[in-house]
Amino acid sequence: MFKKNPFGHILFIKKWLIRFFGVVSHGRYRRFNKLQIEGSEIIRSLPETNVLFVSNHQTYFADVAAMFHVFNAALNGRDNTIKNIGYIWKPKLNIYFVAAKETMKAGLLPKIFAYAGSVSIDRTWRSKGQDINRQVKMSDISNISKALDDGWVITFPQGTTTPFKPIRRGTAHIIKQYKPIVVPIVIDGFRRSFDKKGLNIKKRDVLQSMVIKKPMEIDYENETLDEIVKRIQIEIEQDPASLKVISPEEYKRLEDELNAKRKFWS
Repeated sequence: MFKKNPFGHILFIKKWLIRFFGVVSHGRYRRFNKLQIEGSEIIRSLPETNVLFVSNHQTYFADVAAMFHVFNAALNGRDNTIKNIGYIWKPKLNIYFVAAKETMKAGLLPKIFAYAGSVSIDRTWRSKGQDINRQVKMSDISNISKALDDGWVITFPQGTTTPFKPIRRGTAHIIKQYKPIVVPIVIDGFRRSFDKKGLNIKKRDVLQSMVIKKPMEIDYENETLDEIVKRIQIEIEQDPASLKVISPEEYKRLEDELNAKRKFWS
C-alpha cells in the first residue's frame, strides 16, 4: 500500500487521485464535447519505459488529462475511444508530464495534479509573466531522466499554449542524451472548448481531436539538435513555414471552415 515511485509519491494515493479525476473529467471529452482519437494501437505497442511523447499545447491541464484517458483506455483494449470508463480503475501509474513549476504551485488543485504525475521544472525563458534568460537546472534534467527510467513522459516542447511558437532546444538535448522512443501527438479543439487553464468548459459541442503518430526514427548519434528540433516542429504540425504559403485572409477562411466542421450534434 505504501510503495512509492522515484519521486516519493505513494502509488496507492496516486492511483486514487487518477481514478477520482478520471471520473470527474470523463464527461468533458465524451458528453459535453467529443474526443476523436487516432492511433490507439501505437500506445499498445510501446515499451514500459523510456518513451517520450511530444505534443503541441492548447491548455494547461485539459490536454494532459485527455492523454491520461486515451493512454489508459488504449492499454485496456479500447480502439480509438474512451467509451466505458472502467479502464480508469487500473491506471498506468508511471505516466508523467513535464510542467512549469510555478504553474503546478499556483493553488491547491495544481498541487494535487502535480502529485498525480508532474515533473515540475523551472522555465528558463519565462517567469511570472516576464521574459527571462536563465540556465537550465541540472536537477530538472535529472528528474526528467528519472521519469523516463520509470515510465512514460509527456512534454510540450514549445513551452506555451500559443500556436506556432519555437520548439525549445531542451527537448532535443533530452532526446540526444537519453535516447527515448519519441512519439508525436497532435491535438486540436481543446483551445475552443476549454479556458486557457483547461479547468472550465468554455464552449460545448466542440469536436476535439488527438492523433497519435508512429514513433520518430531518430539518428541519436548523428542528427544535430537543430535537425531534431525542426523534425519535432513538423511532426506536431507547428512549423511556422506552413503559414507562409497562404495569405492571412485565406488562413482565416480555412480556420472558420475547420471550426464549422468541428461542431457536432448528438
